[in-house]
Amino acid sequence: MKRYFYALSAALLFSSLCFAASPTNSHHSIERTRTSTFHKEHHSQLPTPNSPNGHDTLDVVILGDSNTYNGGDDCTDERGWNTWFKRIFGPRSCKSYARSGATWTNTRATVADTKEKIDIIGNNNVIYNQINRLKQAHRSGGQPTPHLILICAGTNDAWFTKYRPAAYDMTASQAFADSRQFITRRNVSTVLTLAESVRYGCEMLIEAFPNAQIVLITPPQCTKVDAGKMLKTGDIIEQCGNYMSIGVVRLDKVGAIYGVRELQHTHATAAGVIIPPGPNAPIR
Repeated sequence: MKRYFYALSAALLFSSLCFAASPTNSHHSIERTRTSTFHKEHHSQLPTPNSPNGHDTLDVVILGDSNTYNGGDDCTDERGWNTWFKRIFGPRSCKSYARSGATWTNTRATVADTKEKIDIIGNNNVIYNQINRLKQAHRSGGQPTPHLILICAGTNDAWFTKYRPAAYDMTASQAFADSRQFITRRNVSTVLTLAESVRYGCEMLIEAFPNAQIVLITPPQCTKVDAGKMLKTGDIIEQCGNYMSIGVVRLDKVGAIYGVRELQHTHATAAGVIIPPGPNAPIR
């Protein structure tokens, strides 16, 4: 499966470029014209799902927050990067279990919950429960055994530190200080830092799907969180991936979205509502 990583990385990066250039995410009228031209010239050239590019035998699962949730569970809504990824990578199946408002980081009140569906931050709106939903769907026969599992999360951990106060209390090296066994035997409500939550979630996936390749995707820059904090979040996620020999794609560094630039222009929502420059500009 490692042989797919470079193709996967290229597809992820190109899908982020398409997402950044999407008319529903464009910055102002001049850029809207430029991005619309991009779509006219390139949209028809993008491969369709299940295209014969060598990936049409792969089943892909994606976990994450609103950046992924916006693409829909079936990854067909162009507001989500995962829709562009699905078109470009061309897997046999591509299913998202993402939820808007989700975080990597758990809380003392987090419990297993596969039924809750909210679009805001909450104790159970965490990657841990997306993994539980994935495992449940797989057991019931509704989800093929995944070959690739992509996880794109971290924006809300950085943004809502009020609700995840311990998120940055531990470095990756501290989270992996005890490497004699998986930490999944611990109660999830004791896993309160970003680093430990990344380790915990990935080890859950390794136990459930030992033959799957996991790829961690750091969150892109945005208007709600300064770049320094996003880079810190990305550093922790990347370092955790390094400890587990899991591939990492740094969208915060090469994802074509510059948070400061987003603050400089008016934005038009899909409904045509104009939002002026400033911190209330929408997060992608």
